[in-house]
Amino acid sequence: MRLNKPCDTYMIHMEITGMLVAHPFGFDFCDNRASMFHQVDIFHIYKDENGSFKDSLTNDVQGMLELYEATYMRVQGEVILDEAFDPLQRDSALSSLIQATLKLPLWKSAPRLECLNYIPFYQAQVSHNESLLRLAKLGFNLLQSLHKKELSLVSKWWKGLDVPNKLSYARDRIVECYFWVVGVYFEPQYSSSRIFLTKLFGLLTVIDDTYDAYGIYEELELFTEAIQRWSITCLDMLPNYMKPIYQVLLDVFKEMEEMLAKDGKASHLSYARESVVEMIKSYMTQEKWNKQGYTPPSEEYLSVALVSIGIIMTITSSFVGMGDFVTDESFKWILNKPLILHYSNVISRLLDDIVSHKRKVQTRMLFKKITNLVQNYI
Repeated sequence: MRLNKPCDTYMIHMEITGMLVAHPFGFDFCDNRASMFHQVDIFHIYKDENGSFKDSLTNDVQGMLELYEATYMRVQGEVILDEAFDPLQRDSALSSLIQATLKLPLWKSAPRLECLNYIPFYQAQVSHNESLLRLAKLGFNLLQSLHKKELSLVSKWWKGLDVPNKLSYARDRIVECYFWVVGVYFEPQYSSSRIFLTKLFGLLTVIDDTYDAYGIYEELELFTEAIQRWSITCLDMLPNYMKPIYQVLLDVFKEMEEMLAKDGKASHLSYARESVVEMIKSYMTQEKWNKQGYTPPSEEYLSVALVSIGIIMTITSSFVGMGDFVTDESFKWILNKPLILHYSNVISRLLDDIVSHKRKVQTRMLFKKITNLVQNYI
């Protein structure tokens, strides 16, 4: 219940002010409350005629929040606030779960992380099933162990490439890539797919940085041509720093193709390969625009930018290792770009552009400041 009357608000303000003034002089708030202020305790507005908290309070979120905050300012003898505080503390597990949900809603969170919040909450419930709880903990720990092994394997592979030293311009984010992939599918049967997808995303991050921040135009043309041809014979036409990127990309696809061939699903990999080729071609188109100083109309821009954002590539590559759950019809559905996929693509592209624009503006401002300092002081 909110305080709607100005006099109620004024009385609370008077009471709080008086308590703050009295505190430095050692006054006992409880003993002096009667003499300093009116006898009516403002928190009685939360009680009904039977002395219980009003049911309507559950529908007043702001009122509940105010009452909860007030319980932490209570002093000895404040019966109403004591009554309000006790049940809140008794159900601390629920309180923790609510706080976690307010910070990160379920639909924005990763299912495996939600387990870390929910298992302790379930354990704190008096009515919990001990066998079910043990099964949940065992299942979580076993799957976590598998994820650790996968991450260890991928990290060793990445370390062997020595990206931070050989390609210092590129982002070193293989752990982040793996964590993202676990959000796509965490189940044990998709272990090989997670490893493939993490390696692919790590390499595509390097390629994206090569186009965006390092490669010169002529080198990027050569790399784009090599990607379109998709053959080891193209290796000699590339600059030295690009050769390991190209070589490893082909190796990762070859490794996944051999695994899929055992189940007769090798043909699925062609969809992922084609989506990678299309995405890298879109990188080159954008580089061409930059070189020419060309600003395309919105429709032309989106026709390319919706490919370069990588949503189609991500979904297609994610489907590759999902066994019988995914068929050729599934890939054709993606390539037909249904509306739900199209609009998800548009949202992702525009959100990325907003962030990129802010970063570019900040970079330009920093460049101007540095230029100004150089011109005036050096």
